[in-house]
Parts: sequence; structure tokens; C-alpha cells
Amino acid sequence: MENIFTDDYFMRKALQEAETAFEKDEIPVGAVVVINDKVIARSHNLTELLHDVTAHAEMQAITSAANFLGGKYLTGCTLYVTLEPCQMCAGALYWSQVSKIVFGASDEQRGYRAMGTKLHPKTEVVHGIMAEECSDLVTSFFKKKRR
Repeated sequence: MENIFTDDYFMRKALQEAETAFEKDEIPVGAVVVINDKVIARSHNLTELLHDVTAHAEMQAITSAANFLGGKYLTGCTLYVTLEPCQMCAGALYWSQVSKIVFGASDEQRGYRAMGTKLHPKTEVVHGIMAEECSDLVTSFFKKKRR
């Protein structure tokens, strides 16, 4: 039997969260945290609703996953996020010691790589999963905003 719990499978879950953010007029970034093929946290950007610049999808997901696990470290967990984390989120992910980050679209201007931010040395990174779908959602959001 083929394992359905692939990076694409979980990125689709993160993309659903991003679509929820889009519907709420938030920048459409979604995230899920997975351990042992089980989603333990799901979130999307809430910066407008909460009037909080730190309410990025990743930050919400880290808090939710830590609460679920009952501790501050996310070792053994994978974060799936539709857009490359910014340096703030990368810093939080560093301290959470998340084992793996899978992101869809790159953020050439504000992503952690462009900013030179480091992740925890044990964190594995995979990028480009469903990148086109993730990027298209962000692009359409900003096109709508410019009208």
C-alpha cells in the first residue's frame, strides 16, 4: 500500500489554511505542524485580525504545536508552510528546534535565506513543494489589493 502522507499531502493542508487567510483578507500564508503523520497544529496569518505583526502562520503554528505537545521543543515535528519563513519566524523555528521545515514558494525579498538568517543546525529543509500553487495564491492576493 502506498503511503498517502507525502509532502504534497501535508502542503495541501497548509494551502487550505492559506486560502482561509485569503478569505479573511490576510496575506495568504498557511502552516501545519505534523508528527508521526498526524497534524497537531494548523494556522494561517492573523496579523490584521489580531493587530499583531508577530501573528504569522508559523508563529501561530509553533505555539499551537507546543501547547499540544506540552513542551517548547518541536523535535520530531515537521512544519509545512506555503511561503518561505521570514527571519522572525526562522528565529522562532530555530529556538523551537523543529526537525524539518517544508515550504512551498520562495520569498526572494523577505525570506530567511535572503536575510541570511540561520536555522537550527539539525533542522532539515525541503523547498519548492507545490511552489506554483502557493505562489499563485500570494500573487493573486496582492493583485486584488492593488485594484
